[in-house]
Amino acid sequence: MAETAATLRTVAHNVRTARIRAGLSLEELSRRAQVSKGALVGLEKAQGNPNLATLVRLADTLGISVSALMQGPPEGRVRVVTSEAVAPLWAGDRGSEARLMLTTSGPAPVEVWRWRLEPDEEYRSHPHQAGVVETISVTSGRMALIVDGTEHVVEAGQTATFDGDAPHSYRGSGTETCSLIMTVHLPPGPA
Repeated sequence: MAETAATLRTVAHNVRTARIRAGLSLEELSRRAQVSKGALVGLEKAQGNPNLATLVRLADTLGISVSALMQGPPEGRVRVVTSEAVAPLWAGDRGSEARLMLTTSGPAPVEVWRWRLEPDEEYRSHPHQAGVVETISVTSGRMALIVDGTEHVVEAGQTATFDGDAPHSYRGSGTETCSLIMTVHLPPGPA
């Protein structure tokens, strides 16, 4: 519980800092990110429980990564993260989950995610900003990747990549749990 409160305080600080850096008022960020002003005010006060879709919309609007909203100051040259140390950012009703493990630094950061999809459970993502590319490597099981209305089956040992600026979703397919590693390649930030 204390870990969740600390993460929420970090997110609150990072959202407010990024909003001010971008020169956006609460009203303007609310409008652009399609997040209610009340939810945004609560978030900046470290209140509430923002879901993954809200964090993605805020990050995309602010031109930063989701993990940039969640991470504190850098810890050193090498960072080792276990999945147990990272709380899921999305959890489905059937046991599916998505964990943002880390984001690389540099001019074009990459987010590294661990996903577990139970059969027939689906996560629908809104389109990301232009220039975002997602790569999915299925390590066990099978999933359906739906991009712009077209379904693609991706099985264990296969990797798929696509431009993330189209509507897309991920669904467990078959009878066993699907495990996958996803990388989200973000466009270079402002120089």
